[in-house]
Amino acid sequence: MAAATGDVKRRSFFREWILTVDHKKIGIMYAVTAIVFFFIGGLAALFIRTQLAMPGNMIIPPDMFNQAFTMHGTIMIFLWIIPMLTGAFGNYLVPIMIGAHDMAFPKMNALSYWLFLLGGLVLMSSFVVGAIPEVGWTAYPPYSIQSQGAGLDLWVTSVHILGLSSILAAINFIVTTFNMRAPGMTMNRMPLFVWANLVTSFIQLFGTPALAGAVTTLLMDRHLKTTFYDVAAGGDPMLYQHLFWFYSHPAVYVMIVPAMGIVSEIIPVFARKPIFGYKAIAYSSIMIGLLGFLVWAHHMFVAGMQLSAGIPFMITSLIIAVPTAIKIFNWLASLWGGQINYTTPMLYVTFGFIGLFTVGGLSGIVLGNVPLDLHLHDTYFVVAHFHYVLFGGSMMAIIAGTYFWFPKVTGKMYKESTAKIIFWTYFIGTNLTFFPMHMIGLNGMPRRVFVYTPDLTFLNQISTAGAFLVGLASLAFVIQICVATMKGEKASANPWNANTLEWTNASSPPTEFNFEALPIVTEDPYQYGEKPGKSKGNIA
Repeated sequence: MAAATGDVKRRSFFREWILTVDHKKIGIMYAVTAIVFFFIGGLAALFIRTQLAMPGNMIIPPDMFNQAFTMHGTIMIFLWIIPMLTGAFGNYLVPIMIGAHDMAFPKMNALSYWLFLLGGLVLMSSFVVGAIPEVGWTAYPPYSIQSQGAGLDLWVTSVHILGLSSILAAINFIVTTFNMRAPGMTMNRMPLFVWANLVTSFIQLFGTPALAGAVTTLLMDRHLKTTFYDVAAGGDPMLYQHLFWFYSHPAVYVMIVPAMGIVSEIIPVFARKPIFGYKAIAYSSIMIGLLGFLVWAHHMFVAGMQLSAGIPFMITSLIIAVPTAIKIFNWLASLWGGQINYTTPMLYVTFGFIGLFTVGGLSGIVLGNVPLDLHLHDTYFVVAHFHYVLFGGSMMAIIAGTYFWFPKVTGKMYKESTAKIIFWTYFIGTNLTFFPMHMIGLNGMPRRVFVYTPDLTFLNQISTAGAFLVGLASLAFVIQICVATMKGEKASANPWNANTLEWTNASSPPTEFNFEALPIVTEDPYQYGEKPGKSKGNIA
């Protein structure tokens, strides 16, 4: 029982971290690694915005500009948002939330992390060898087939390795969630973050092979002289787009559904109310997961397919807004009449996620309509849309979750006043960066261009200033987290008086095997209001 209580002998750093199979340490390694990649991707974004600060700038030559937005998109999606939400938050929280001592397959869990790191290093090696891909994160043929150098080959290899990591992680989460829940933890008593992570795992499991097929055939066309995408030889470049977006649009929900799960955990704690519509929020995640595989071709309305073929995808693209709206209205109902405490996590959730994500969702409805998308496709209106979704949504939720579970992970508290200043810097910077892009796009500026007409100078300068403000906030956020980890005041086991198992039945930070004894769950995790602070689980 010594190991079960965390009373273990001191291990070397190599055994403690490099050889660990502890899901919590693996989650922390995912987080630290992803943050490093986040700053690399963020620097690429600042290079882009610096070039666009003036209409005739030549600070960055055209080929380097192409490399910057290619690496920015690839890093932020594959090496930051997805691994941070599923790898870091999912690994650390899911086993504790369901009352398990670890993941179902601990060694496979460790392998998933090391594959993620390897995939990231392979992509970063393109900087070292001087062969940076410049075809955009979508790598559309025929341009990608004709691209010179090893940059695209490294990109494809990285995507393959990262895809394998995602598939192994998805299998692990699915088995863990279905088979390792504590006694009394029925499906309808699972925390909503666990629901979100489960749906995300199924999306990754079924969607990632399509991406693997797309990039494999791309590589074969480049080096084995196959003709999958060679029109002259009977190939079809649109096949690549179908395969790519069959994964990559569901991947949007890989980046947003876990973020929604984080929001669903934070709101009832700081509103001191039970979550409104638990089943509606949980089952709407399933609806999003299913519908996510039926909307991919809305990225291809201008790719040459028949107009009539786009109508079904327009309909599904509009329908998928319904389960998202269900979540938002249930969150608002949970806030209504609550005793709201605007802590830092609550600011990021309410003003940050709900406010900014809603803007991105509304512009998404616009782009989901074929007639409008024909005019707005590949303009900066699209850039504004998906950044409000992924930065205003996913990024805000990631930071909210970091502050919320920071006492649990570190056993320390951060300084609330500083954290709130950082939030408002983020909030203002995000809107300054991305809101002007709506007008820039409506005025016809295409994305992926490094010069533009002088009449759009002022709007682009506002956007560039906002980007540097976001960069400042990001740096301040990481510095605060590091300082609080080393020097913060000691946190209690449950500083938020929350009801889920990681707060009620585990120390801060948790012991090696999470619990001193197996939890027995007797009620749902969101019993606030009439039963403030009541523990969700009894100790067997």
